[in-house]
Amino acid sequence: MLKGKKILLGVSGSISAYKSAYIVRELIKAGAEVKVLMTSASLSFISPLTLATLSKNAVIHSFTHGDNGEWNNHVKLGFWADLMLIAPATANTIAKMANGICDNVLMATYLSARCPVMFAPAMDHDMYLHPAVQYNINLLEKRGNIKINPDKGDLASGIIGEGRLKEPEEIVKIINDFFSKKVNSPLKNKTVLITAGPTYEAIDPVRFIGNHSSGKMGYAIAQSCAERGANVILISGPVNQSVSHPNIKRIDVISAEDMFNTVEKFKSSYDIAILSAAVADYTPEISFKQKIKKKEAGDEILLKLKSTKDILGFLGKEKNNGQILVGFALETHNEKENALNKLNNKNLDMIVLNSLNDKGAGFKNDTNKITILDKNNNCIEFELKSKQAVAEDILNHVETLL
Repeated sequence: MLKGKKILLGVSGSISAYKSAYIVRELIKAGAEVKVLMTSASLSFISPLTLATLSKNAVIHSFTHGDNGEWNNHVKLGFWADLMLIAPATANTIAKMANGICDNVLMATYLSARCPVMFAPAMDHDMYLHPAVQYNINLLEKRGNIKINPDKGDLASGIIGEGRLKEPEEIVKIINDFFSKKVNSPLKNKTVLITAGPTYEAIDPVRFIGNHSSGKMGYAIAQSCAERGANVILISGPVNQSVSHPNIKRIDVISAEDMFNTVEKFKSSYDIAILSAAVADYTPEISFKQKIKKKEAGDEILLKLKSTKDILGFLGKEKNNGQILVGFALETHNEKENALNKLNNKNLDMIVLNSLNDKGAGFKNDTNKITILDKNNNCIEFELKSKQAVAEDILNHVETLL
Protein backbone atom coordinates (compact mmCIF):
# COMPACT_ATOMS: atom_id res chain seq x y z
CA MET A 1 0.00 0.00 0.00
CA LEU A 2 2.94 2.36 0.53
CA LYS A 3 4.40 2.05 -2.94
CA GLY A 4 4.68 5.53 -4.43
CA LYS A 5 3.29 7.26 -1.33
CA LYS A 6 4.97 10.51 -0.32
CA ILE A 7 5.75 10.54 3.39
CA LEU A 8 7.04 13.58 5.26
CA LEU A 9 8.80 12.56 8.48
CA GLY A 10 9.27 15.16 11.21
CA VAL A 11 11.87 14.35 13.87
CA SER A 12 11.92 16.23 17.19
CA GLY A 13 14.42 16.19 20.04
CA SER A 14 13.95 12.94 21.92
CA ILE A 15 16.46 10.22 22.82
CA SER A 16 14.26 7.94 20.70
CA ALA A 17 15.13 10.01 17.61
CA TYR A 18 17.56 7.23 16.67
CA LYS A 19 14.51 5.14 15.77
CA SER A 20 13.68 7.60 13.00
CA ALA A 21 16.46 6.01 10.94
CA TYR A 22 14.68 2.67 11.16
CA ILE A 23 11.34 4.29 10.31
CA VAL A 24 12.86 5.80 7.16
CA ARG A 25 14.45 2.49 6.22
CA GLU A 26 11.16 0.57 6.62
CA LEU A 27 9.23 3.15 4.62
CA ILE A 28 11.78 3.07 1.80
CA LYS A 29 11.70 -0.74 1.78
CA ALA A 30 7.90 -0.55 1.43
CA GLY A 31 8.28 1.63 -1.67
CA ALA A 32 7.47 5.04 -0.19
CA GLU A 33 9.23 8.29 -1.03
CA VAL A 34 10.46 9.95 2.16
CA LYS A 35 11.57 13.47 3.00
CA VAL A 36 12.78 14.33 6.50
CA LEU A 37 12.41 17.47 8.59
CA MET A 38 14.32 17.93 11.86
CA THR A 39 14.13 20.34 14.76
CA SER A 40 17.37 21.85 16.02
CA ALA A 41 17.04 19.82 19.24
CA SER A 42 16.91 16.55 17.30
CA LEU A 43 20.33 17.25 15.73
CA SER A 44 21.91 16.31 19.07
CA PHE A 45 20.47 12.80 18.86
CA ILE A 46 20.86 11.75 15.22
CA SER A 47 22.84 13.02 12.26
CA PRO A 48 21.06 14.58 9.25
CA LEU A 49 23.59 12.72 7.10
CA THR A 50 22.24 9.39 8.36
CA LEU A 51 18.65 10.28 7.49
CA ALA A 52 19.64 11.84 4.15
CA THR A 53 21.52 8.68 3.18
CA LEU A 54 18.62 6.42 4.09
CA SER A 55 15.90 8.62 2.56
CA LYS A 56 17.93 9.56 -0.55
CA ASN A 57 16.72 13.14 -0.05
CA ALA A 58 18.33 16.15 1.56
CA VAL A 59 17.25 16.63 5.18
CA ILE A 60 15.78 20.02 6.08
CA HIS A 61 16.40 21.46 9.55
CA SER A 62 16.30 25.21 9.00
CA PHE A 63 14.36 27.76 6.97
CA THR A 64 17.26 28.31 4.57
CA HIS A 65 20.05 26.31 2.97
CA GLY A 66 23.21 26.88 0.95
CA ASP A 67 25.76 29.67 0.94
CA ASN A 68 23.25 32.10 -0.52
CA GLY A 69 20.61 31.40 2.10
CA GLU A 70 18.07 29.88 -0.28
CA TRP A 71 14.61 29.36 1.22
CA ASN A 72 13.35 25.89 2.08
CA ASN A 73 9.78 26.08 0.82
CA HIS A 74 7.78 24.62 3.72
CA VAL A 75 4.47 25.38 1.97
CA LYS A 76 5.48 23.32 -1.05
CA LEU A 77 6.57 20.49 1.26
CA GLY A 78 3.23 20.58 3.04
CA PHE A 79 1.41 20.26 -0.28
CA TRP A 80 3.77 17.51 -1.53
CA ALA A 81 3.04 14.88 1.10
CA ASP A 82 0.36 12.19 1.14
CA LEU A 83 0.99 11.85 4.88
CA MET A 84 3.00 13.73 7.50
CA LEU A 85 4.39 11.67 10.38
CA ILE A 86 5.98 13.31 13.41
CA ALA A 87 7.99 10.66 15.22
CA PRO A 88 9.23 11.09 17.81
CA ALA A 89 6.84 13.83 18.93
CA THR A 90 8.10 15.39 22.16
CA ALA A 91 5.96 17.24 24.72
CA ASN A 92 7.44 20.47 23.39
CA THR A 93 6.57 19.74 19.75
CA ILE A 94 3.08 18.53 20.68
CA ALA A 95 2.49 21.77 22.58
CA LYS A 96 3.61 23.80 19.55
CA MET A 97 1.34 21.78 17.26
CA ALA A 98 -1.62 22.33 19.57
CA ASN A 99 -1.04 26.06 19.90
CA GLY A 100 0.19 26.92 16.42
CA ILE A 101 3.66 28.04 17.54
CA CYS A 102 5.74 28.34 14.39
CA ASP A 103 9.39 28.76 15.38
CA ASN A 104 11.05 26.06 13.27
CA VAL A 105 10.74 24.61 9.80
CA LEU A 106 9.04 21.43 11.04
CA MET A 107 6.24 23.47 12.61
CA ALA A 108 5.95 25.76 9.59
CA THR A 109 5.47 22.69 7.39
CA TYR A 110 2.98 21.12 9.81
CA LEU A 111 0.86 24.26 9.73
CA SER A 112 0.98 24.25 5.91
CA ALA A 113 0.20 20.55 5.44
CA ARG A 114 -3.04 19.61 3.70
CA CYS A 115 -2.49 15.89 4.13
CA PRO A 116 -3.40 13.66 7.11
CA VAL A 117 -0.99 14.03 10.05
CA MET A 118 0.11 11.27 12.43
CA PHE A 119 2.14 11.92 15.56
CA ALA A 120 3.90 9.41 17.81
CA PRO A 121 4.47 10.75 21.34
CA ALA A 122 7.77 9.86 23.00
CA MET A 123 8.68 11.08 26.50
CA ASP A 124 9.00 10.03 30.11
CA HIS A 125 6.01 8.37 31.76
CA ASP A 126 5.13 11.26 34.09
CA MET A 127 5.53 13.81 31.32
CA TYR A 128 3.21 11.83 29.07
CA LEU A 129 0.51 11.62 31.75
CA HIS A 130 0.79 15.28 32.79
CA PRO A 131 -2.61 17.01 32.34
CA ALA A 132 -1.08 19.73 30.14
CA VAL A 133 0.38 17.16 27.72
CA GLN A 134 -2.83 15.11 27.68
CA TYR A 135 -4.83 18.28 27.03
CA ASN A 136 -2.66 19.12 24.02
CA ILE A 137 -2.87 15.55 22.69
CA ASN A 138 -6.66 15.53 23.01
CA LEU A 139 -6.82 18.89 21.23
CA LEU A 140 -4.77 17.54 18.32
CA GLU A 141 -6.99 14.47 18.03
CA LYS A 142 -10.13 16.62 18.02
CA ARG A 143 -8.64 18.51 15.08
CA GLY A 144 -8.19 15.27 13.15
CA ASN A 145 -4.54 14.48 13.86
CA ILE A 146 -3.96 10.75 14.34
CA LYS A 147 -2.09 9.68 17.47
CA ILE A 148 0.14 6.60 17.42
CA ASN A 149 -0.05 5.42 21.01
CA PRO A 150 3.29 5.02 22.80
CA ASP A 151 4.34 1.69 24.25
CA LYS A 152 4.96 0.74 27.85
CA GLY A 153 8.51 -0.31 28.68
CA ASP A 154 11.96 0.77 29.82
CA LEU A 155 12.43 4.52 29.50
CA ALA A 156 15.59 6.61 29.33
CA SER A 157 14.94 7.87 32.88
CA GLY A 158 15.34 4.35 34.21
CA ILE A 159 11.70 3.85 35.12
CA ILE A 160 9.23 1.55 33.42
CA GLY A 161 6.03 3.07 32.09
CA GLU A 162 4.06 4.47 29.18
CA GLY A 163 5.80 6.94 26.87
CA ARG A 164 8.15 4.77 24.84
CA LEU A 165 8.09 5.48 21.10
CA LYS A 166 6.33 2.67 19.28
CA GLU A 167 8.69 0.42 17.35
CA PRO A 168 9.40 1.46 13.73
CA GLU A 169 7.92 -1.72 12.23
CA GLU A 170 4.66 -1.13 14.08
CA ILE A 171 4.55 2.54 13.05
CA VAL A 172 5.01 1.61 9.41
CA LYS A 173 2.31 -1.07 9.73
CA ILE A 174 -0.12 1.54 11.09
CA ILE A 175 0.67 3.80 8.12
CA ASN A 176 0.25 0.89 5.71
CA ASP A 177 -3.11 -0.04 7.25
CA PHE A 178 -4.22 3.60 6.99
CA PHE A 179 -3.66 3.66 3.23
CA SER A 180 -4.89 0.10 2.77
CA LYS A 181 -8.24 0.95 4.31
CA LYS A 182 -8.73 3.77 1.83
CA VAL A 183 -7.47 1.87 -1.22
CA ASN A 184 -9.61 -1.22 -0.53
CA SER A 185 -12.73 0.67 0.50
CA PRO A 186 -16.09 -0.58 -0.84
CA LEU A 187 -16.71 3.07 -1.74
CA LYS A 188 -14.07 2.93 -4.47
CA ASN A 189 -15.58 3.95 -7.83
CA LYS A 190 -19.01 4.51 -6.25
CA THR A 191 -20.87 7.72 -6.97
CA VAL A 192 -21.65 9.57 -3.76
CA LEU A 193 -24.03 12.51 -3.73
CA ILE A 194 -23.47 14.85 -0.77
CA THR A 195 -25.29 18.01 0.25
CA ALA A 196 -23.62 20.43 2.65
CA GLY A 197 -24.06 23.80 4.33
CA PRO A 198 -27.14 26.01 4.74
CA THR A 199 -29.56 27.45 2.23
CA TYR A 200 -30.39 31.16 2.03
CA GLU A 201 -34.01 32.09 1.36
CA ALA A 202 -34.19 35.62 -0.02
CA ILE A 203 -36.46 38.21 1.57
CA ASP A 204 -35.10 40.90 -0.72
CA PRO A 205 -31.75 41.40 -2.54
CA VAL A 206 -30.06 42.15 0.80
CA ARG A 207 -31.80 40.06 3.49
CA PHE A 208 -32.41 36.34 3.77
CA ILE A 209 -33.60 33.58 6.07
CA GLY A 210 -30.78 31.15 6.88
CA ASN A 211 -29.15 29.14 9.63
CA HIS A 212 -25.77 28.70 11.30
CA SER A 213 -24.56 25.69 9.31
CA SER A 214 -20.89 26.05 8.33
CA GLY A 215 -20.76 23.06 5.96
CA LYS A 216 -17.77 21.59 7.85
CA MET A 217 -19.40 18.21 8.40
CA GLY A 218 -20.48 17.75 4.80
CA TYR A 219 -17.10 18.85 3.45
CA ALA A 220 -15.30 16.45 5.80
CA ILE A 221 -17.50 13.61 4.51
CA ALA A 222 -16.82 14.62 0.89
CA GLN A 223 -13.06 14.64 1.49
CA SER A 224 -13.13 11.24 3.21
CA CYS A 225 -15.27 9.74 0.44
CA ALA A 226 -12.86 10.99 -2.21
CA GLU A 227 -9.88 9.62 -0.29
CA ARG A 228 -11.59 6.21 -0.29
CA GLY A 229 -11.83 6.33 -4.07
CA ALA A 230 -15.44 7.47 -4.50
CA ASN A 231 -16.59 9.92 -7.17
CA VAL A 232 -18.21 12.71 -5.20
CA ILE A 233 -20.88 15.16 -6.31
CA LEU A 234 -20.87 17.86 -3.62
CA ILE A 235 -23.88 20.17 -3.73
CA SER A 236 -23.04 23.04 -1.43
CA GLY A 237 -24.99 25.91 0.01
CA PRO A 238 -23.20 29.23 0.69
CA VAL A 239 -20.23 28.38 2.93
CA ASN A 240 -16.69 29.55 3.54
CA GLN A 241 -15.20 26.10 2.95
CA SER A 242 -12.82 24.81 0.30
CA VAL A 243 -12.17 21.38 -1.12
CA SER A 244 -9.21 20.19 -3.15
CA HIS A 245 -9.52 16.64 -4.45
CA PRO A 246 -9.79 15.57 -8.09
CA ASN A 247 -12.59 13.10 -7.23
CA ILE A 248 -14.88 15.89 -5.97
CA LYS A 249 -17.18 17.82 -8.29
CA ARG A 250 -18.55 20.83 -6.38
CA ILE A 251 -21.81 22.51 -7.39
CA ASP A 252 -22.73 25.73 -5.56
CA VAL A 253 -26.36 26.61 -4.88
CA ILE A 254 -28.10 29.29 -2.80
CA SER A 255 -31.69 28.43 -1.98
CA ALA A 256 -33.61 25.29 -1.03
CA GLU A 257 -35.24 25.39 -4.46
CA ASP A 258 -31.79 25.50 -6.11
CA MET A 259 -30.62 22.55 -4.02
CA PHE A 260 -33.75 20.51 -4.79
CA ASN A 261 -33.47 21.10 -8.54
CA THR A 262 -29.78 20.16 -8.53
CA VAL A 263 -30.30 17.02 -6.45
CA GLU A 264 -33.18 15.99 -8.73
CA LYS A 265 -30.80 15.84 -11.70
CA PHE A 266 -28.78 13.11 -9.98
CA LYS A 267 -31.67 11.10 -8.47
CA SER A 268 -30.95 8.05 -10.62
CA SER A 269 -27.17 8.25 -10.95
CA TYR A 270 -25.91 7.99 -7.37
CA ASP A 271 -24.99 4.88 -5.41
CA ILE A 272 -24.98 6.59 -2.01
CA ALA A 273 -26.57 9.91 -1.07
CA ILE A 274 -25.53 11.60 2.18
CA LEU A 275 -27.68 14.64 2.82
CA SER A 276 -25.97 16.65 5.54
CA ALA A 277 -27.12 20.10 4.40
CA ALA A 278 -29.25 22.18 6.76
CA VAL A 279 -31.93 23.03 4.21
CA ALA A 280 -34.44 25.72 5.20
CA ASP A 281 -37.89 24.29 5.97
CA TYR A 282 -39.60 27.54 4.99
CA THR A 283 -39.03 30.28 2.45
CA PRO A 284 -40.74 33.66 1.96
CA GLU A 285 -43.85 33.40 -0.20
CA ILE A 286 -42.79 36.65 -1.88
CA SER A 287 -39.19 37.70 -2.44
CA PHE A 288 -39.03 41.45 -3.00
CA LYS A 289 -37.08 42.61 -6.05
CA GLN A 290 -35.79 45.72 -4.31
CA LYS A 291 -34.47 46.29 -0.82
CA ILE A 292 -37.25 46.93 1.68
CA LYS A 293 -36.72 50.40 3.14
CA LYS A 294 -37.38 50.76 6.84
CA LYS A 295 -39.16 54.08 6.42
CA GLU A 296 -41.60 52.58 3.90
CA ALA A 297 -42.17 49.36 5.87
CA GLY A 298 -42.86 51.09 9.18
CA ASP A 299 -42.16 49.67 12.62
CA GLU A 300 -42.89 46.08 11.66
CA ILE A 301 -42.95 43.85 8.64
CA LEU A 302 -44.92 40.64 8.28
CA LEU A 303 -43.47 37.82 6.21
CA LYS A 304 -45.65 35.01 4.93
CA LEU A 305 -43.67 31.78 4.65
CA LYS A 306 -44.32 28.63 2.65
CA SER A 307 -42.80 25.17 2.98
CA THR A 308 -39.78 24.27 0.88
CA LYS A 309 -39.61 21.01 -1.05
CA ASP A 310 -38.57 17.99 1.02
CA ILE A 311 -35.32 16.86 -0.65
CA LEU A 312 -34.75 13.88 1.65
CA GLY A 313 -38.34 12.71 1.36
CA PHE A 314 -38.19 13.06 -2.44
CA LEU A 315 -35.08 10.87 -2.71
CA GLY A 316 -36.63 8.36 -0.31
CA LYS A 317 -39.63 7.94 -2.61
CA GLU A 318 -37.50 7.82 -5.76
CA LYS A 319 -34.85 5.48 -4.36
CA ASN A 320 -33.98 2.47 -6.53
CA ASN A 321 -32.94 -0.95 -5.29
CA GLY A 322 -29.29 -0.79 -4.27
CA GLN A 323 -29.19 2.94 -3.65
CA ILE A 324 -28.29 3.94 -0.09
CA LEU A 325 -29.79 7.08 1.42
CA VAL A 326 -28.34 8.71 4.54
CA GLY A 327 -29.99 11.59 6.36
CA PHE A 328 -29.07 13.83 9.27
CA ALA A 329 -31.14 14.88 12.27
CA LEU A 330 -30.17 17.86 14.42
CA GLU A 331 -32.42 17.79 17.47
CA THR A 332 -32.97 19.68 20.71
CA HIS A 333 -35.39 17.25 22.44
CA ASN A 334 -36.73 13.68 22.06
CA GLU A 335 -33.65 13.14 19.94
CA LYS A 336 -33.75 9.40 19.21
CA GLU A 337 -37.53 9.29 18.84
CA ASN A 338 -37.48 12.12 16.30
CA ALA A 339 -34.53 10.60 14.44
CA LEU A 340 -36.20 7.18 14.20
CA ASN A 341 -39.40 8.75 12.89
CA LYS A 342 -37.37 10.54 10.22
CA LEU A 343 -35.52 7.33 9.35
CA ASN A 344 -38.78 5.42 8.81
CA ASN A 345 -40.96 8.15 7.31
CA LYS A 346 -38.44 9.14 4.66
CA ASN A 347 -37.35 5.61 3.71
CA LEU A 348 -33.75 6.09 4.82
CA ASP A 349 -31.12 3.41 5.23
CA MET A 350 -29.31 5.31 7.97
CA ILE A 351 -29.58 8.53 9.92
CA VAL A 352 -26.91 10.51 11.75
CA LEU A 353 -28.22 12.15 14.91
CA ASN A 354 -26.59 15.00 16.75
CA SER A 355 -28.06 17.09 19.54
CA LEU A 356 -27.57 20.75 20.26
CA ASN A 357 -27.66 19.73 23.93
CA ASP A 358 -24.23 18.09 23.53
CA LYS A 359 -21.39 20.53 24.09
CA GLY A 360 -19.13 20.72 21.05
CA ALA A 361 -21.74 19.28 18.66
CA GLY A 362 -23.76 20.94 15.91
CA PHE A 363 -23.15 24.05 13.84
CA LYS A 364 -19.82 25.87 13.39
CA ASN A 365 -17.80 23.63 15.74
CA ASP A 366 -14.77 21.66 14.54
CA THR A 367 -16.09 18.74 16.60
CA ASN A 368 -19.28 16.70 16.63
CA LYS A 369 -20.91 14.02 18.77
CA ILE A 370 -23.17 11.66 16.87
CA THR A 371 -25.40 8.64 17.18
CA ILE A 372 -25.94 6.43 14.12
CA LEU A 373 -29.28 4.65 13.68
CA ASP A 374 -30.06 2.41 10.72
CA LYS A 375 -32.83 0.33 9.13
CA ASN A 376 -31.39 -2.81 10.76
CA ASN A 377 -32.24 -1.42 14.24
CA ASN A 378 -28.62 -0.63 15.06
CA CYS A 379 -28.00 2.29 17.39
CA ILE A 380 -24.35 3.25 17.86
CA GLU A 381 -23.27 6.17 20.04
CA PHE A 382 -19.90 7.85 19.54
CA GLU A 383 -17.83 10.15 21.71
CA LEU A 384 -17.07 13.77 20.85
CA LYS A 385 -14.57 13.81 17.96
CA SER A 386 -13.24 16.07 15.25
CA LYS A 387 -15.56 16.31 12.27
CA GLN A 388 -12.89 14.59 10.17
CA ALA A 389 -12.97 11.62 12.57
CA VAL A 390 -16.78 11.69 12.64
CA ALA A 391 -16.79 11.53 8.83
CA GLU A 392 -14.71 8.34 9.03
CA ASP A 393 -17.18 6.81 11.52
CA ILE A 394 -20.11 7.66 9.25
CA LEU A 395 -18.44 6.17 6.16
CA ASN A 396 -17.36 3.06 8.05
CA HIS A 397 -21.01 2.42 8.82
CA VAL A 398 -22.10 3.22 5.27
CA GLU A 399 -19.67 0.57 4.06
CA THR A 400 -21.38 -2.06 6.24
CA LEU A 401 -24.63 -1.31 4.38
CA LEU A 402 -23.13 -1.76 0.91
